[in-house]
Amino acid sequence: MSRAVVFAYNDVGVRCLSVLLAHGMEIPLVVTHQDDPNETVWFDSVAELADLHELPTITPDNPNTPEVIESVRAARPDFLFSFYYRHMLGAELLEIPSRGAYNMHGSLLPDYRGRVPVNWTVLRGEPRTGASLHRMVAKPDAGDLVAQQAVPILPNDTAVTVFRKVTCAAECCLTEVLPALDEGRAKHVPLDLAAGSYFGRRRPEDGRIDWSQSAWTVHNLIRAVAPPFPGAFFDQEGRHVCVLSSHFRSEDARAEGPRLYVESGRIFADAADGVRFQILALTVDGREVTAENFTDVWGAPAVALPAS
Repeated sequence: MSRAVVFAYNDVGVRCLSVLLAHGMEIPLVVTHQDDPNETVWFDSVAELADLHELPTITPDNPNTPEVIESVRAARPDFLFSFYYRHMLGAELLEIPSRGAYNMHGSLLPDYRGRVPVNWTVLRGEPRTGASLHRMVAKPDAGDLVAQQAVPILPNDTAVTVFRKVTCAAECCLTEVLPALDEGRAKHVPLDLAAGSYFGRRRPEDGRIDWSQSAWTVHNLIRAVAPPFPGAFFDQEGRHVCVLSSHFRSEDARAEGPRLYVESGRIFADAADGVRFQILALTVDGREVTAENFTDVWGAPAVALPAS
């Protein structure tokens, strides 16, 4: 089995590094990130896995410095792998491995190239996504496709639920293709970028709910940014409202919306398109709102929502 330098982070990084180790690939160097103290860390640690296997590990702020490049070059890798590593790897790094550099991306390429593909697919109501192993080139997520595994997105899956599926798909994808890749017989298929799509970074402020949109669109936003991500929100009469979880059954609204109300011990939202969905977790100025305390919090059993 060959030698590989691995750039990795998050659950996909842990599982894919585990695949390489299980197949006996020699790992002379692991490059990962230090956890951000301002970020909710809900995933497993590549650094801990590397330490368990006594693998040399570095955590540079920038992987494209001369020092890191020299460390990678000194490792004499046949392959370079990037598994959910958060920084772009420059051309000088990509040229080092004798047999190529490969990235595991969390979508069905060429669709959803770019940043946070799982969140984007949930936000846009896609019925499926997956994991794609492709050759790395200077342009992001643009190199030849080597392997791909699809997973379904169900109507009430959150981004984290889908990410767990994508992690499993990445593990299966790499396991399936690794012997052929190591033996030099893996098929490389050029990506038709014109037939795909590209999406950028998302910010916490992008979670603001527009109640003039359809129930399905609002529900997709809520589940795409549900905790541990920052969450969907809106402002109502000077109060900050966070909608942390919802459930969609495509039921007819009970009245003209948009509005929030309690019915049969549950909180619902009637959307602007005449469809309602259930609200499972809700806070107002940090206070949890339930069906039991809804009227106390709002001063009424139903409240009209701002339709921007």
